[in-house]
Amino acid sequence: MGTITFIEHDQTEHVVKFKAGCSVMQIAVDNAIPGIDGDCGGECACGTCHVIVSDDWFRKTGTPGDDEEQMLSMTPERTGTSRFSCQIVVTDEMDGMTVRLPEFQM
Repeated sequence: MGTITFIEHDQTEHVVKFKAGCSVMQIAVDNAIPGIDGDCGGECACGTCHVIVSDDWFRKTGTPGDDEEQMLSMTPERTGTSRFSCQIVVTDEMDGMTVRLPEFQM
């Protein structure tokens, strides 16, 4: 098991444990992380699971696919390291990863 830290817009931190193979969105939902709704259930269709990955970890999250890029293009708070957490499947190498939550979700 590893840990991931979610940091809310107001800087509140939530450190939670994860098992490799789950999506970051599912980990957030299972741990009631405020600001991650996952309304579409992980289908990359709603934009309610936007996270901003720390620079150090961004490359480990993989490359956004075309569907994710299209949805991210509509995200007002998009940054260079934005991802939809439903599209990030955690691996053991992601132990200690930090993601920030935007002030607003789509």
